[in-house]
Amino acid sequence: MLMPKKVKYRKQHRGRMRGRAERGAELAFGEYGLQALEPCWLTARQIEAGRVTITRFLKKRGKMWVRVFPWKPVTKKPTETRMGRGKGDPEFWVDVIRPGRIIFEVEGIDFTTAQECMRLAGHKLPIKTRLISREHRELR
Repeated sequence: MLMPKKVKYRKQHRGRMRGRAERGAELAFGEYGLQALEPCWLTARQIEAGRVTITRFLKKRGKMWVRVFPWKPVTKKPTETRMGRGKGDPEFWVDVIRPGRIIFEVEGIDFTTAQECMRLAGHKLPIKTRLISREHRELR
Protein backbone atom coordinates (compact mmCIF):
# COMPACT_ATOMS: atom_id res chain seq x y z
CA MET A 1 0.00 0.00 0.00
CA LEU A 2 1.26 3.47 -0.83
CA MET A 3 2.06 5.81 2.06
CA PRO A 4 4.81 8.30 2.92
CA LYS A 5 7.94 6.95 4.60
CA LYS A 6 8.06 9.84 7.03
CA VAL A 7 5.93 12.94 7.69
CA LYS A 8 6.66 16.10 9.65
CA TYR A 9 3.26 16.07 11.38
CA ARG A 10 1.11 12.99 12.10
CA LYS A 11 -2.28 14.69 11.74
CA GLN A 12 -3.64 17.26 9.27
CA HIS A 13 -6.71 19.42 8.81
CA ARG A 14 -9.31 18.16 6.35
CA GLY A 15 -9.01 21.11 3.95
CA ARG A 16 -11.16 21.90 0.91
CA MET A 17 -11.53 20.43 -2.56
CA ARG A 18 -12.59 23.58 -4.40
CA GLY A 19 -11.44 24.55 -7.90
CA ARG A 20 -9.68 22.70 -10.67
CA ALA A 21 -6.32 20.90 -10.57
CA GLU A 22 -3.44 23.38 -10.66
CA ARG A 23 -0.78 20.78 -11.39
CA GLY A 24 -0.86 17.33 -12.96
CA ALA A 25 -3.59 18.18 -15.47
CA GLU A 26 -1.48 17.58 -18.61
CA LEU A 27 -0.11 14.31 -19.99
CA ALA A 28 3.55 14.14 -19.00
CA PHE A 29 4.76 10.60 -19.73
CA GLY A 30 2.34 8.43 -21.70
CA GLU A 31 0.17 8.57 -24.79
CA TYR A 32 -3.18 8.12 -23.00
CA GLY A 33 -4.34 9.14 -19.54
CA LEU A 34 -7.25 8.74 -17.12
CA GLN A 35 -8.48 12.19 -16.07
CA ALA A 36 -10.67 12.94 -13.03
CA LEU A 37 -13.87 14.90 -13.68
CA GLU A 38 -14.94 15.32 -10.03
CA PRO A 39 -13.20 16.19 -6.74
CA CYS A 40 -12.55 13.44 -4.19
CA TRP A 41 -10.18 11.91 -1.69
CA LEU A 42 -8.53 8.98 -3.47
CA THR A 43 -7.38 6.41 -0.91
CA ALA A 44 -4.24 4.29 -1.20
CA ARG A 45 -6.43 1.18 -1.63
CA GLN A 46 -8.31 2.71 -4.58
CA ILE A 47 -5.06 3.78 -6.27
CA GLU A 48 -3.64 0.28 -5.79
CA ALA A 49 -6.82 -1.35 -7.14
CA GLY A 50 -6.61 0.79 -10.30
CA ARG A 51 -2.90 0.08 -10.72
CA VAL A 52 -3.40 -3.69 -10.38
CA THR A 53 -6.27 -3.61 -12.90
CA ILE A 54 -4.17 -1.78 -15.49
CA THR A 55 -1.09 -3.99 -15.06
CA ARG A 56 -3.17 -7.17 -15.28
CA PHE A 57 -4.94 -5.94 -18.40
CA LEU A 58 -1.73 -4.81 -20.13
CA LYS A 59 0.17 -7.99 -19.16
CA LYS A 60 3.66 -7.34 -20.61
CA ARG A 61 2.63 -4.81 -23.25
CA GLY A 62 3.00 -1.06 -22.85
CA LYS A 63 4.15 1.01 -19.90
CA MET A 64 2.13 2.55 -17.09
CA TRP A 65 2.62 5.52 -14.73
CA VAL A 66 0.72 6.32 -11.53
CA ARG A 67 0.52 10.12 -11.30
CA VAL A 68 -0.97 10.38 -7.80
CA PHE A 69 0.38 9.61 -4.33
CA PRO A 70 -1.52 9.42 -1.00
CA TRP A 71 0.22 12.05 1.14
CA LYS A 72 -2.60 13.19 3.45
CA PRO A 73 -3.42 11.25 6.65
CA VAL A 74 -7.10 10.77 7.54
CA THR A 75 -7.86 10.24 11.23
CA LYS A 76 -10.73 8.31 12.81
CA LYS A 77 -11.86 7.87 16.39
CA PRO A 78 -12.76 4.37 17.58
CA THR A 79 -16.43 3.37 17.48
CA GLU A 80 -18.51 3.93 20.62
CA THR A 81 -16.12 6.61 21.90
CA ARG A 82 -17.51 9.55 23.84
CA MET A 83 -17.03 13.12 22.67
CA GLY A 84 -13.81 14.90 23.53
CA ARG A 85 -10.51 13.17 24.28
CA GLY A 86 -8.79 14.74 21.27
CA LYS A 87 -8.43 13.84 17.62
CA GLY A 88 -8.32 10.21 16.53
CA ASP A 89 -5.31 8.32 15.24
CA PRO A 90 -4.38 8.24 11.50
CA GLU A 91 -6.28 5.39 9.84
CA PHE A 92 -5.44 5.65 6.14
CA TRP A 93 -3.81 7.90 3.54
CA VAL A 94 -5.44 9.85 0.70
CA ASP A 95 -4.54 12.14 -2.18
CA VAL A 96 -6.77 15.15 -2.77
CA ILE A 97 -8.00 14.90 -6.38
CA ARG A 98 -9.50 17.93 -8.08
CA PRO A 99 -11.21 17.94 -11.51
CA GLY A 100 -8.70 17.78 -14.36
CA ARG A 101 -6.06 15.75 -12.53
CA ILE A 102 -4.43 12.88 -14.46
CA ILE A 103 -4.47 9.72 -12.33
CA PHE A 104 -2.91 7.05 -14.58
CA GLU A 105 -1.00 7.21 -17.88
CA VAL A 106 -0.15 4.46 -20.38
CA GLU A 107 1.82 4.20 -23.61
CA GLY A 108 2.90 1.57 -26.11
CA ILE A 109 -0.64 0.29 -26.81
CA ASP A 110 -3.31 1.08 -29.40
CA PHE A 111 -6.37 3.27 -28.79
CA THR A 112 -8.94 0.49 -28.30
CA THR A 113 -6.72 -1.32 -25.78
CA ALA A 114 -6.12 1.95 -23.90
CA GLN A 115 -9.85 2.69 -23.94
CA GLU A 116 -10.75 -0.67 -22.38
CA CYS A 117 -7.85 -0.53 -19.93
CA MET A 118 -8.82 2.92 -18.62
CA ARG A 119 -12.51 1.97 -18.51
CA LEU A 120 -11.72 -0.94 -16.19
CA ALA A 121 -9.46 1.22 -14.01
CA GLY A 122 -12.11 3.95 -13.85
CA HIS A 123 -14.59 1.46 -12.36
CA LYS A 124 -12.28 1.04 -9.37
CA LEU A 125 -12.40 4.76 -8.56
CA PRO A 126 -15.21 6.61 -6.70
CA ILE A 127 -15.46 9.42 -9.29
CA LYS A 128 -16.32 10.00 -12.95
CA THR A 129 -13.27 9.86 -15.22
CA ARG A 130 -12.48 10.17 -18.92
CA LEU A 131 -9.80 8.99 -21.31
CA ILE A 132 -7.56 11.69 -22.75
CA SER A 133 -5.02 11.37 -25.53
CA ARG A 134 -2.03 13.37 -26.76
CA GLU A 135 -3.51 13.78 -30.25
CA HIS A 136 -7.10 14.57 -29.38
CA ARG A 137 -6.57 16.19 -25.93
CA GLU A 138 -9.89 14.71 -24.79
CA LEU A 139 -11.88 11.64 -25.70
CA ARG A 140 -14.98 10.03 -24.28
